[in-house]
Amino acid sequence: MAEEGSYLEELFGVRGKRVVVTGGVRGIGRAIAHGFVAAGADVIVSSRNAEDCATAAVELGKVGQCRAVPAELSTVEGCRSFAGEVGEFMGGVDVLVNNAGAQHEAPLGEFPESGWDSVFDINVKAPFFLVQAMLPLLEAAAARSGPARVISVGSINALHVASSQTYAYSASKAAVHHLSRHLAQRLAPSITVNVLAPGIFPTGIRRNGVEQPRDPGVLATVPLNRFLSPSDVAGTALFLASAAGAYLTGAVLPVDGGAATTV
Repeated sequence: MAEEGSYLEELFGVRGKRVVVTGGVRGIGRAIAHGFVAAGADVIVSSRNAEDCATAAVELGKVGQCRAVPAELSTVEGCRSFAGEVGEFMGGVDVLVNNAGAQHEAPLGEFPESGWDSVFDINVKAPFFLVQAMLPLLEAAAARSGPARVISVGSINALHVASSQTYAYSASKAAVHHLSRHLAQRLAPSITVNVLAPGIFPTGIRRNGVEQPRDPGVLATVPLNRFLSPSDVAGTALFLASAAGAYLTGAVLPVDGGAATTV
C-alpha cells in the first residue's frame, strides 16, 4: 500500500509546487486555488480588490500555504508589476492559472464599446501579457523540475453559442482558446499551455458586488443534470499541473457535464 500511495503521489501530486491563480478569490478561481492549497502547493491568489484578497488569503491559509497579492491585470504595467511581486515571493512559478475574467451583457443594438473593451482587456490581453511578464519565472521552474504549466480558464461559450447576449465574453474566450494553442506551440517543450473550459457554475455574474445564483432551469441543457462543482474544476486543474498531465499541451478540456460537447 505504501508503494501504491507513493506512486499516486508521484503521478498526481503537486505538493511544493509554486502556483499563481489570478481571480483566485471567488467562484471558479477560488475553487482551483483551494484545490492546490489543500494538495500542498504554495499558492498566490490575486484580485483587483485588496480586501477580497486579504479575506481569501486568511481563509485559504487555514488549509495550507496561501498568500494574496492584489493586482490590476487589465494593463501591461499591471501584469509586469504583479509578476515582479510574485518573483520576489516565489523565485519561480511552476503553475500559472489565468482565471481572472470579466463579462458584460447587453442587447446587440445597445452593446457599448466600453463593455467590449473591458472584457477583452482582462480576458485576452491580461493572459497574454501575464505569460510574457512571467516567462522568466516559468522558465526558471521548468529548468528545475520539468515543464512548467500555464492553465487558462476558457469557457464552453467558446464551444457553442450561448443564449445570453454576452457577445464580448464568448468572443474573448474563443480567443483565449486559440491563443493558448499558439502559446503551446511556441513555448514547448519547457512550458505546457492548456485550457480548462468550465460549464455552468452555481453562481453567475456579480451584480452590485453580489454573486447571483443561477436559475436551476438551465440544467435542462446539461446531460449530467447538475452544476459544475468546486471539485470538478479543481480536480481538472490539478491533473493538468501534475506529472499525469505533463504530455498534454494545446488542449481544451471541457468540464461541462456534456452541455457543449453532446448537445
